[in-house]
Amino acid sequence: MSVRVLRRQALSIFRAAVAAAHPAAAVERYLERIDRAKYRGIFVVGAGKAGASMAAAAERVLGKRISGGLVNVKDGHVANLRRIELNECGHPVPDERGVAGAERIAQIAESAARDDLVLCLISGGASALLPLPAPPISLEEKQEVTRLLLACGADIHEFNAVRKHLSRIKGGQLARLAWPARVEALLLSDVIGDDPGVIGSGPAAPDASTFAGVARILEKYGIAKRLPARVKRRIAQGLGGEIAETPKPGDPIFRRVRNTVIGSNRMALAAATRRARELGFRALVLSSEIQGETREIARMHGAIAREIVRSGQPIRPPACIISGGETTVTLRGKGLGGRNQEFVLAAALEIAGLPDTVVFSAGTDGSDGPTDAAGALADGGTLARKREGAAYLDANDSYHYFEALGDLVKTGPTLTNVMDVRLVLVG
Repeated sequence: MSVRVLRRQALSIFRAAVAAAHPAAAVERYLERIDRAKYRGIFVVGAGKAGASMAAAAERVLGKRISGGLVNVKDGHVANLRRIELNECGHPVPDERGVAGAERIAQIAESAARDDLVLCLISGGASALLPLPAPPISLEEKQEVTRLLLACGADIHEFNAVRKHLSRIKGGQLARLAWPARVEALLLSDVIGDDPGVIGSGPAAPDASTFAGVARILEKYGIAKRLPARVKRRIAQGLGGEIAETPKPGDPIFRRVRNTVIGSNRMALAAATRRARELGFRALVLSSEIQGETREIARMHGAIAREIVRSGQPIRPPACIISGGETTVTLRGKGLGGRNQEFVLAAALEIAGLPDTVVFSAGTDGSDGPTDAAGALADGGTLARKREGAAYLDANDSYHYFEALGDLVKTGPTLTNVMDVRLVLVG
């Protein structure tokens, strides 16, 4: 297997993973089982990068039974719908369009009666796409908190715990608004462990996080003193019991709420494994729950590649090592990139000179950080073609490094999102 062939095969394996993660079929299967006749009205709300494909599937099954609805989606992640409105808005930093859409979603939920069904469609990106700041916090102040959390390397669980406590709709508060209507939340998981309370910041799920936990997270990353004044005040009021906590497990409002995970990274990795074996590889899945600093995870994958080449362990070539989950990047430079591109650049440094070896990483949603790329590809000869890899890595400028080589992976919006797929291929 030449490196050129390995590169094509990596893309083929990734496409199989993305196809398996597309939520449309899962949404249709679930909704076919619902007794639609017992509801006076059915309202569809939600948010996420897969919102368009999930809403389209809901329209195909429910048709004219849909009384109305609105789903917030990332710019460009759209589809042609008749009964559900798609509201394009900013991601990963929320904007005024997102606030306007979230306000309307809250109003739809609050208007539902006991004999209505609120269908809540949540997928990756929903936390940023469903911004409804708790008064008197402004959108600009919430944007500043988002930027601080993105830059400090907080993981998705920490990130969402903070966002829930600055919101009127996250952390089970959408379910509180919809009570006593029936709520069915269909979740496409983009988080480690597939916890409904973390996916999209759990708008219809009980919230185990607390104001006290939020305060510890902010202190951990040294950003507590850099928060806007009104954000500090809200957290202080929450700690003092002056503001109600988000609804917790056991709250009566959840007796008429069901959260169901319909797609996950684990499903995508299973499809990647099947495709790799069809292509003749021995395939090994490391984990669907890998998290941590991107560069460290890349070094580990690079070490596995070297071991396969030199000893045939843990599996003999032709080998395909597969992993999923979602890593974090601590920003040190002012370059452009995302966690997948940074992973591939850091791994390229580790596999430099290895024969017939390719590393690949991409986001299943088709976007990686604030770029138009899903990820990148590299091989044992990448560093020889462009030697300044370490300098680009130090500047967090993986995008421009791979752009010059033509090794960015660009898929456009995939209308799904189940975290990342990483591959190491050894021919």
